Amino acid sequence: MVRESDQDRELGTCPREIPSFHSHFTTLTITREPRSKHRAKDGAVGTSQGCATTTVTTMLFEPDRDGQTPQVVVLVGAPGMGKTAMVRKVMVEWGEGTLHTQFDFVFCIDCKAIDLPMEASVADLVSQCCPGLQVPAGKILDDQKKILFIFDGFEALGFSLVQPKAELSSDPREVKPLELTLMSLLKKTLLPKASLLITMRPVALGSLRQCLKGEYYMEILGFSAARRKEYFHRYFENPNKADMAFRFAKGNEILYSLCVIPAMSWTTCTVLEQELCGKKNLLECSKTTTGMIMFYLSQLLKHRDRDNPQVLQQFLLHLCSLAAGGIWKHKVLFEEKEIKDCGLDQPGLLPFFLNERIPREGEDHESVYAFTHLHLQEFFAAMFYILEDDGEMDSSFGKLEKDVNKLLESYNKSRKDLNVTVRFLFGLVSQKSIEYMDKTIGCRISPRARKELLEWLQGRHRGLSHPGQALKVSEMDTFHFLFEMNEKGFTESALGHFTDLDLQETKLTLYDQMALSFCIQHWAGLGCITLKGCSFQWQDPEAEPDASVPCSGISGAGGRPGALVVWRREELPCPIHLLCRALRHRDSALQVLRLQWCQLSESCCAELAALLAEHPGLARLELADSSLGDSGVHLLCEGLRTPGCRLRILRLRYSRITSACCEDIAAVLSTNTCLEELDLSFSEGLRDAGVELLCEGLQNCACPLQTLRLGSCQLSGTCCQALTASLLQGPRLTCLDLSDNELGAHGVLQLCQQLRHPACPLQSLGLSTDGFSQELLQELDALRALQPALKIGNLLEHDVPQAGAMARLPCHRGLLPGGRKSFPSFRTPPLL
Repeated sequence: MVRESDQDRELGTCPREIPSFHSHFTTLTITREPRSKHRAKDGAVGTSQGCATTTVTTMLFEPDRDGQTPQVVVLVGAPGMGKTAMVRKVMVEWGEGTLHTQFDFVFCIDCKAIDLPMEASVADLVSQCCPGLQVPAGKILDDQKKILFIFDGFEALGFSLVQPKAELSSDPREVKPLELTLMSLLKKTLLPKASLLITMRPVALGSLRQCLKGEYYMEILGFSAARRKEYFHRYFENPNKADMAFRFAKGNEILYSLCVIPAMSWTTCTVLEQELCGKKNLLECSKTTTGMIMFYLSQLLKHRDRDNPQVLQQFLLHLCSLAAGGIWKHKVLFEEKEIKDCGLDQPGLLPFFLNERIPREGEDHESVYAFTHLHLQEFFAAMFYILEDDGEMDSSFGKLEKDVNKLLESYNKSRKDLNVTVRFLFGLVSQKSIEYMDKTIGCRISPRARKELLEWLQGRHRGLSHPGQALKVSEMDTFHFLFEMNEKGFTESALGHFTDLDLQETKLTLYDQMALSFCIQHWAGLGCITLKGCSFQWQDPEAEPDASVPCSGISGAGGRPGALVVWRREELPCPIHLLCRALRHRDSALQVLRLQWCQLSESCCAELAALLAEHPGLARLELADSSLGDSGVHLLCEGLRTPGCRLRILRLRYSRITSACCEDIAAVLSTNTCLEELDLSFSEGLRDAGVELLCEGLQNCACPLQTLRLGSCQLSGTCCQALTASLLQGPRLTCLDLSDNELGAHGVLQLCQQLRHPACPLQSLGLSTDGFSQELLQELDALRALQPALKIGNLLEHDVPQAGAMARLPCHRGLLPGGRKSFPSFRTPPLL
């Protein structure tokens, strides 16, 4: 393939190719180093520490910092990293005249596809590759400085890089065996002033460097974070689908990290595009990370020789042994001797999985190898435990036992770095994975580990639950493991013995929520959910609420190129949408839902209201620090008034409501026949006016309320008259908490007078008596003597806010208006 400069233009660039290519190409991140500075990296792609100066294709043949212009560039990258795409970009931009204009002729040889002769001169190669040339090949080769040869996929030639120097050629018209002609180009005995661009997989690099002189190595590292997002938008073209797909990928930390590999980004987009066919979103997507990697591997290996699947099976057994041994030893770099000892020195398979790293110049040791990505090493380490073989495997790490329980127990005790390996283990033994690996890659996976995984999951949470307490699941990784397997029956068996879910201080990404939702839907015995200090993330946390995503070259609204994609916060689903939807399934046994310090807003109340209306078994709802606001409580009350609602306890602590919503709450008290306890503690906007409105509902003879908590609501004695009237007219009210309110002597005396009435049902009265006068304390003593069953004291229950939640409270500086302390002592005095 050739493109000539504007000066000659015998063969022009295809006008249709350029716009199409530019609209789909996403810039790759590469490192550029001259050979004298090239050194072994400290890890696999995506995990390397401290890379060299980062550049892009415009720097391929430009002078470096020392003013030296490279004549030979070796572009190294693992399969799927984008080497061929980079070559195409060089060709297109050169054909446009925007880059590399120092070359009049560029010859690109696809070493993987072209049918090369056994013997040829350079002139023959030029003529064969470009039969349409009108300029004689000999004339073209006369001006060497104006020529660039590109060898794409050089390793596919399979030539020996060791050739006798005496047999090399210096005449471009001399016919030689092809490998000698190419070696003459590499060693610069032939066309010494011509430039070379060689792309290859990271294999046999140590041998290649012996053939070259003054070469520059450039390694493709893949997509940066910003480029990953750009790639998704270029792939989908539809900005809404691109946003959904990217948020899905970024919410899955493992998948997002793997998307640094361009082929993995393509795999993810391809799979998610299929998922979006006929769907509005990806909330029902069942494609796991394991599934994505299996599809990625099938694409890498689809052109291999499949006549002998036993060869691949045996190779994978050795590869997985190497991966597992490395994971156990915290090892990501492997010496060449280890590769040979494991039987992995097979050039037809090794480059698919391992990158060769070049040692420093002058060092005698052999090349070192690393998996393309750390997560791929973890994937193959998981495969080690379930690939069928004849028994134990010998590796450079000694004899490794396929002991799944040892792996699981090590993870449980101290080796939390094994999390991803364990997650892949669950994904690989699913029935879908077993069938897919056998059909597409030819690997036989044993299902025997399923029983061990099930018993381990059941046992680990029994050990975390205290004797006599409900069995609960309190580790998020359990839901990740079950979601990775994605089997209803296995999930039901794993969770069937547990009744409670308890998560604290957890940032729940969209992918976390999908995993949690999947498990909840198949958890028949789940009776109580407590989420404390958790946050529900739907939007990219690094993005602004109304951030515009520029997508140059993409057709946006109205088909305009370069249109901006705008995703506003109000267009996002409610943060707890997935949770509430999972809880509304018909077999749900949920009775208690606690969402404390979870940064919820009023938009969540519509979801909660629907849950209340459709879930008659839900008896207790607790919300705290949720910034619900009056409009949120209004929506919640709509659900409370529906006939299907059977809620008995409602706690809205720290909810920042005011008296404006109390009319709605009063209507609930008048119509709801089940609500027995209402807790509005720490609602400092409630004030006396709000309490007076509440009392209108309390006075309804049908009101079932037994406990009303109004602690620390900035109440004064003004509200006591309405409360005293409710004590007799609301015959069921047995507990009234007014702790940490400055009711004044007159208000307290009003309450005492009503409590003396023999028909008053109250059994507990919450009061903070600190600062009471001697006269007032004597009045309380007299009341106790008259009503010995009545308990009087501080009833305020303190759910201690999380560190981050404290700052969101209106009284976070430690003082309430008027100089009162925001929180009295957490030591509740005994009831008197």
